[in-house]
Amino acid sequence: MIKYTSQYQAQFEDFSTLCQLELDPNNRWIQLGALLPWDRMVEVYAKRFSLNMGAGAVNPRWVIGAFIIKHKLRLTDEETLLSISENPYMQFFLGLEAYRPKQLFSPTLFVELRKRLGEETFDEFSRTLITLSEDIAPSSGGTDTPKGKLKIDATVAAQYIRYPTDLSLVNEARVKTERIIDELWKLVKDQLPVKPRTYRKKAHKRYLSQSKKRKASKASLRKALRYLLNCVERNLGHIDGMLDLLDGRVFPLAHKYQRQLWVIHTLYEQQRGMYDADSRRCDDRIVSISQPHVRPIVRGKTGKRVEFGAKLGLSLFGGYLTHQTISWDAYNEASDLQGQAETHRLLSGHYPELIQCDKIYHTNDNRSWCTERGIRLTALPKGPKPKLSAYEKKKQRDEYAERNHIEGRIGNAKQALSLNQIKAKLQDTSETWIAATLFVLNLSAFAARSGVTF
Repeated sequence: MIKYTSQYQAQFEDFSTLCQLELDPNNRWIQLGALLPWDRMVEVYAKRFSLNMGAGAVNPRWVIGAFIIKHKLRLTDEETLLSISENPYMQFFLGLEAYRPKQLFSPTLFVELRKRLGEETFDEFSRTLITLSEDIAPSSGGTDTPKGKLKIDATVAAQYIRYPTDLSLVNEARVKTERIIDELWKLVKDQLPVKPRTYRKKAHKRYLSQSKKRKASKASLRKALRYLLNCVERNLGHIDGMLDLLDGRVFPLAHKYQRQLWVIHTLYEQQRGMYDADSRRCDDRIVSISQPHVRPIVRGKTGKRVEFGAKLGLSLFGGYLTHQTISWDAYNEASDLQGQAETHRLLSGHYPELIQCDKIYHTNDNRSWCTERGIRLTALPKGPKPKLSAYEKKKQRDEYAERNHIEGRIGNAKQALSLNQIKAKLQDTSETWIAATLFVLNLSAFAARSGVTF
């Protein structure tokens, strides 16, 4: 007979008072909590926050641990704190002395923490883990002889935004300007009894009729785009007129509306310029009104020719993935190589003996720089091809194939830790999100060295 406790028999009061928690010492959170260098990470944290001032300051171990849990389990800010309040293992990991069913702090604090900590803090966390790895950290004697391998590559940390099209962006600008008109008219209706006409219902129907077409011709798309551009131009004129009625006072609405208006003005100029020139390219192109810092990055990958987010220059050594560059504009990643080699020297005490990279890094400047320092590149020498033995050919193939390790780690970061779905809204908080994700990825490598699966 199956043993079953009826819903009428189970009593919450009895459970909460009589239950004795028996935690498994082999649980991953308990093992990781004992492994992490909390004191050193708190020292890094203290550079951004005062630990002795302020009313009710949050325990720094709670903050650092909450970020680890959030990015490891890919949770929202709210779900992270709910999970911690429900899980005694996580609370032990955070250093609590007893089970606490209430939330440790407000979820809104995550936003402020991302702003205050910045990417530099999580970079220092990663470097702390690297310096604790005996096979990587420089010895006391030091050496200038290059040794080891450094793998480098670039990728895009895609923002979590709607795929941008010219039609949807201009229509979004139309909707937002209509909302600004509604708010401004409330302030000037004594001077302007009749609200300016926006024809929003007609414009909405026009947008839907075009966007729902399965195969839209270029002519019909341009016609719909021209109509929406004219709507935005008219709305901006109405907004300027109502602002003039307010006698040039400080912008009367909330800051978010002022920011939207600045972005929409720029977006309109870009879209009108591209429409008049019958072009699909412009400098510093805006692809999101709420996140105007995001740029299209042309990568040429299969299925994703263009990605929208920050471009990262990454390097991998000893199992740890670090970034040299976070850029919101497209750039040539070949310029990262020398800085990545210098970072390797800073962390390990020596240059790498071999840098494994693809052909875009094989510039004359990089070749000369590496030769001067005794560094080899996985690059064919210029001029006539040298005659190689079968062993040398195999070694050359194997060294170039080993570069795939960094692509695998990037894939882990994107698939397991959502590096391809950055959900922060601001430029600085997005950079913090990226650095935190890489820190948690490095934490997995750090734990694996001690036999802990995380």
